[in-house]
Amino acid sequence: MAMKRAATSAIRSLASSAAAANQGRGSTILTRELHVLLLNSDVKLSTLQASPGSKKIVGVFYKANEYASKNPNFVGCVEGALGIRDWLESQGHQYIVTDDKEGPHSELDKHIHDAHVLITTPFHPAYVTEERIKKAKNLQLLLTAGIGSDHIDLKAAAAAGLTVAEVTGSNTVSVAEDELMRILILVRNFLPGHHQVINGEWNVAGIAYRAYDLEGKTVGTVAAGRIGRLLLQRLKPFNCNLLYHDRLRMDAELESQIGAQFEEDLDAMLPKCDIVVINTPLTEKTRGLFNKERIAKMKKGVLIVNNARGAIMDTQAVVDACSSGQIGGYSGDVWDPQPAPKDHPWRYMPNQAMTPHISGTTIDGQLRYAAGVKDMLDRYFKGEEFPPQNYIVNEGKLASQYQ
Repeated sequence: MAMKRAATSAIRSLASSAAAANQGRGSTILTRELHVLLLNSDVKLSTLQASPGSKKIVGVFYKANEYASKNPNFVGCVEGALGIRDWLESQGHQYIVTDDKEGPHSELDKHIHDAHVLITTPFHPAYVTEERIKKAKNLQLLLTAGIGSDHIDLKAAAAAGLTVAEVTGSNTVSVAEDELMRILILVRNFLPGHHQVINGEWNVAGIAYRAYDLEGKTVGTVAAGRIGRLLLQRLKPFNCNLLYHDRLRMDAELESQIGAQFEEDLDAMLPKCDIVVINTPLTEKTRGLFNKERIAKMKKGVLIVNNARGAIMDTQAVVDACSSGQIGGYSGDVWDPQPAPKDHPWRYMPNQAMTPHISGTTIDGQLRYAAGVKDMLDRYFKGEEFPPQNYIVNEGKLASQYQ
């Protein structure tokens, strides 16, 4: 034990000396290598600490073009840059913002090699692969502006000694409200009626033959974390039968307040549901979770809402099921990959109410996750801990939802 403490002290002393003596690229590489050494030696690492000097911060967001000037609170785009440019540059930091993220000649790849911090977003995801992580010799911190960090190779980030964090809770209300809207759009067969108006048509029967009330329907959510719980709470006044499947059961009092029933077995829950809402994160275990076989176990004509991640679904299985009527309606804002190519089959399958990835990037959501990113950057510069719930990779360990 005494030897371990001595080794820890020596490593920390060396890292501190390196950071103090050199403020350039070399010191960051050395500090990161020592970070990995500490991880591999089972030594508990202290709070992520920015080395002295100017930092290069790269942000990758969607471009707003002509819409950028239409709302002063539109901060989640390239032009808005999370509203932190002046703050960062006033402290001597370099802030590069781009929407160009694809391929080895992208703006992201031009800048990632010497970036200290990379800020990404689920709405225009920069896929941070193991290859990119290896190129990023100065990189210390990966921040997600929003919720969901599956666009990052989390195991590679952990192995490299990087910290990954997101703004937990920043857009849970935004997504839960959007899910409720999509449920109603599907249940009431809204889109065909809307299309009739646009096309100059009037055919009530073409809408009414498959329009229903939400009351009395059985709605099941696959995962009941922050978003899933908010959705269940919002569904309660509609007098639905509420079910949820999760790896952890809710507190009994909360479960009673919401009026939801816990279903330990996913495959036992699915045939009971008129509507299924996907709220689970994308992990190795949930990738392709809804394949042809699992979809076949659901009620014929089931309605599915997925604002979680597109890759949780088998793309072609969803297309086939929508075409056959096994799925009566499918709505969501998540695709695999993103942005979705023009020939993505979900664009053209019947009975869909898809949109681009929009649910969590409302103006209110943007302001919350922009504030959260600024707070974590400030803590990083000061060497302070992040809120515990924000860590996705910390000290070489993945958050429980990604394990």
